[in-house]
Amino acid sequence: MGNKEYFIKRMCELIAEMKIPLIDDRIYHKSKIKSKGNLSINFIFEQDESIIKGFLGLSEYFRTIVIREYDKFYIPHDEMLFTLESI
Repeated sequence: MGNKEYFIKRMCELIAEMKIPLIDDRIYHKSKIKSKGNLSINFIFEQDESIIKGFLGLSEYFRTIVIREYDKFYIPHDEMLFTLESI
């Protein structure tokens, strides 16, 4: 299993385990994510699972959803957009 496949699988497992709402291509069709916020913070997954847990902790902290678009995950909050992707 490649790095990106592992990343996506583990993200989905942890999201389900933590009971965080996930919006992905099974729910929407041909939607675009556009950051209208003033702040965008990017996280990069490099085989360290603590990055995933920290990212999902933001979703719990802000009580918001996680959006999946292909191999990227987003957490929107107010005028901020947090992004997590694998290299």
